[in-house]
Amino acid sequence: MKKVIDVWLGKLVKEPDNYDYWALLSEDEKNKANAIRLAILRAQYIEVRAKLRWVLANYIHVKPEQLIFALGKHGKPYLPEYGHYHFNLSHSGDQLAIAVAQHCPVGIDVEQWKQKADYQALVKRCFAEEEQAYWRSLPDEHKKSEFYRFWTRKEAFVKATGRGIGLGLDRCVILPQNPTEFLRVPSEYGSASDWEIYDLDFSEGSCGALVAPACGFEVRIKQLNTCYQ
Repeated sequence: MKKVIDVWLGKLVKEPDNYDYWALLSEDEKNKANAIRLAILRAQYIEVRAKLRWVLANYIHVKPEQLIFALGKHGKPYLPEYGHYHFNLSHSGDQLAIAVAQHCPVGIDVEQWKQKADYQALVKRCFAEEEQAYWRSLPDEHKKSEFYRFWTRKEAFVKATGRGIGLGLDRCVILPQNPTEFLRVPSEYGSASDWEIYDLDFSEGSCGALVAPACGFEVRIKQLNTCYQ
């Protein structure tokens, strides 16, 4: 049976008058929030955690504040009482994306493009030789967008494995001739054909990607606000 992965997309709007985000958090999340010194980052953390709880509660049919999270070996959150649900989130700027699936590990990454970044150095450090050669061959006007396309695909993969960037972004290699496929991945995660990439399109200046085990999965795009109206 074809697996379905829901991708919830929304904006971080920071509207505490509309929703009491704080009331949905666990004591641990509240402690983490209080430890964030910069007000804008603290508000963002509170909103992201509350919206993740809203989304997941929509599937499990419990109150968002009742959800209990645990951390895997490498720090990826999961729901110990509902282990068949897999999820992952990413946010950048005001963009928020949450992926949810059953019996299928998922990784998602979104990035808003930075106006000033040392792309040459990042490519040299995080891209494999084949990817570096492809990127350097691009016209200058395409280098920024293609950098972020490759970056989000790689990030989504390492998040799907649960390892995060500690796995090494240069070890998961995108096929330059067909950038929605992998050329190779670390051997402990099977072969390149065992994984599938789904690109996410946003407004100009941002992009994203979803990665999951290859099973011909169907992606359903949902608007984040509909889960808690």
